[in-house]
Amino acid sequence: MPVGVAAGEAHAPGARGPEGTIPLAVPNIGELERRYVLEAVESGFVSSVGPFVTEFEQRFAERVGAKHAVACATGTAAIHIGLLLLGVGRDDDVVCSDFTFVGSVNPIAYCGARPVLVDAETTTWNLDPALLAAELDRRAATGEVQPKVVEVVHVLGQPADMEPLMDACDRHGIPVLEDAAESLGASWTAGRYAGRHTGTVGRVGCFSFNGNKIATTGGGGMLVTDDDDLAARARHLTTQAKVPDVGYLHDEVGYNYRLTNLAAGLGLAQLERLDEFVAAKHRIAARYDEAFADLPLVLPPRVEGLDATDWLYSVLVPESDGRGRDDFLAHLHAAGVGARALWRPLHAQPPFLTAPVLGGAVGDGLFARGLSLPCATELTDTDQDRVITAVRSFFGAA
Repeated sequence: MPVGVAAGEAHAPGARGPEGTIPLAVPNIGELERRYVLEAVESGFVSSVGPFVTEFEQRFAERVGAKHAVACATGTAAIHIGLLLLGVGRDDDVVCSDFTFVGSVNPIAYCGARPVLVDAETTTWNLDPALLAAELDRRAATGEVQPKVVEVVHVLGQPADMEPLMDACDRHGIPVLEDAAESLGASWTAGRYAGRHTGTVGRVGCFSFNGNKIATTGGGGMLVTDDDDLAARARHLTTQAKVPDVGYLHDEVGYNYRLTNLAAGLGLAQLERLDEFVAAKHRIAARYDEAFADLPLVLPPRVEGLDATDWLYSVLVPESDGRGRDDFLAHLHAAGVGARALWRPLHAQPPFLTAPVLGGAVGDGLFARGLSLPCATELTDTDQDRVITAVRSFFGAA
């Protein structure tokens, strides 16, 4: 797969990429999905109203342990609505993880707010709690206005270290929005949040069902919260802010952000298979861990008490012998392996070059050295062996 092709969007389910390339991540669509989507088609409810939307929301809330779930057209839309629910407006500061996909930060710009980018830490590759705490304490000491919201991203399916992050935010009365777009199925297994699913610790959590995610609706998202008022307002804003009346009455600027019944049917079937998908991700990651244990690679974070879903199996390449990540990618692509570079940090993205940045070296290093390997839930042992052989051959290992 050429560098830059979006994972999961270039190929049909289970299909290989160009010229036999093993794809990075593709949706796993089976008979249950086909049956639910056909049922939605035959019901006549194909747009943003229908029984599958309601059931998908209810079942999703139960699955992650939230009181409410509101289905949205995309994960980005869910984040946008979540920021509005928490009062973000023009010229507000919003803290955001620096090492993440651009969909995490764009909604801050939609609100007219200013992102304040905080670097990753090396243990989880997520937002650095020490940098965040120092910045919030500094603002408090100098009388500077605090951020309106802190947006914590659980990158690559790896839960963030939420205890110190929440302590810092609670100390200064700042609400937390969790971008759990990549971490469906991930949770904490120790500490204060043991048994909690990502997305349910902050006041609002947001998920994505893009085609490359563990569970997909083709494109879609979900907002979760335990707050009754926030949930009601989310439903209002995502349906064009329409109020009951004769004809059409809209009491504020709203958004056409609701998920369709067709997409919800697909999502419901995927949700019923989530345990299967997460088990497959864990199995694939375990095989890679074992196969690469003797190589000079930094393997994905493994942190006790943080149960990751291994959404995209990602490694860091050493800068040695004059060869780096791009040489590694070229080698893998030549071998028919659809690897992909990790994200460029947000502080290096043209729209956000002037945003305040705390740290930055860790995210720069993750981008410079990091790539993801094929890990679709239907990846066969034979194809994974091909990937393993290609990786090992780059380092001259059998």
